Amino acid sequence: MTEVEYGRRRRLLRVRGRNVAWVPPLLLLVGIVLLDLNTTERFRIITWIVLVPGTAAALCGVWTTGAFAVLAVVTYVAVDSAWPGEYQAGLGDFCLVAVGGLLAVVACAVRLRKERQTLHIQDIAETTRRTVLRPLPPRWAGLEHAGVYLAADVEARVGGDFYDIQPGPHGTRVLVGDVQGKGLGAVETAAALLGTFREAGYHEKDLATVAERLEIRMLRHRRHTTALGRADGDRFATAVLIGFPEDAPESIEVVNFGHEPPLAVGPHGVRELPGGDGLPLGFADLAGGLPPVHRVPLTDDETLLLVTDGVTEARDRRGDFYPLARRLAPVVATGAGRVEPRLLVRMVRDGVLRHCGGRLADDTTVFAVRRLRETRGIREAAGADGEHGEHVEQGEQGKRDERGDNG
Repeated sequence: MTEVEYGRRRRLLRVRGRNVAWVPPLLLLVGIVLLDLNTTERFRIITWIVLVPGTAAALCGVWTTGAFAVLAVVTYVAVDSAWPGEYQAGLGDFCLVAVGGLLAVVACAVRLRKERQTLHIQDIAETTRRTVLRPLPPRWAGLEHAGVYLAADVEARVGGDFYDIQPGPHGTRVLVGDVQGKGLGAVETAAALLGTFREAGYHEKDLATVAERLEIRMLRHRRHTTALGRADGDRFATAVLIGFPEDAPESIEVVNFGHEPPLAVGPHGVRELPGGDGLPLGFADLAGGLPPVHRVPLTDDETLLLVTDGVTEARDRRGDFYPLARRLAPVVATGAGRVEPRLLVRMVRDGVLRHCGGRLADDTTVFAVRRLRETRGIREAAGADGEHGEHVEQGEQGKRDERGDNG
């Protein structure tokens, strides 16, 4: 049972803030007693009262379940004694009701322990997710952004997709990527790359140097995990590294490590930025070097949309991929006011979930960002980052839906 499902059930069992989990087993007990007393001797169902503590075990706490177990035994004796001796259920059924109540109490204790363990594990997963994908202010470092991360494994709630924004003295940098594989190994790799990005993105002047640092970090991480005896020697990551330079407000720098090409969405249409002309992180030696840095125009009224392959490779029942560019056309047609990051991310998220029927085959990330028309300057934001930026909580983050939307 997931944390969301647990919370839903707890809310369903409350009326005006009061716990009413005891009502279903009590109604069941009353119904069995009334039916047994108002039928003939050929239809004795008082033994069914063993279902009462069993029902309580699934809904109530240990003490309430124990109370229903005792009540079931007492009620059984009282109702059965009201019948003539030849029609009484007898000692055998009494033992069944008594043992059933005892087992119900044990089952309830096991259930509650399992629920506590599940919630504890999910708390750990949530902490891990927030460590890898740190909360970001919705308006930060001269950028307005929104993002949503949907884990294919809903129980785990964390995977190999990652994104981050790092302001610095040389402009603001954005990184979106997808680590090959799943599980804790992919999460560890994503955390390693993000750590390097946050340092290099702040200190390094040239975006090409930041890209080089990411490649080196990927190689070092693979060597380390391989030395530990783990099968991570072939692990890689696709990524898009974007720089918003201070001296060029109408353009951005893009380095694409074999990732889905970013899309610029604006009032004049949807255009694709330079594609994955490089190999993923970890394979630069096979290509003879790192992918080039492209400088491309990006106006103030355009929103940059970055996704992982969980979006573009989402399939419907017929096996058709999600047509991202075609689905963006209605947004563009409504005008620039509809291209704000929050609405764009929400539209793509909902469209993907509808397209695949909610059955995600891979971790899915949608991230949208655009320049603010009025900013306080990247240098000022970078200084704030150095003092307290790591601890700022994102207001939208706390409003995520069941799948983790922070858009």
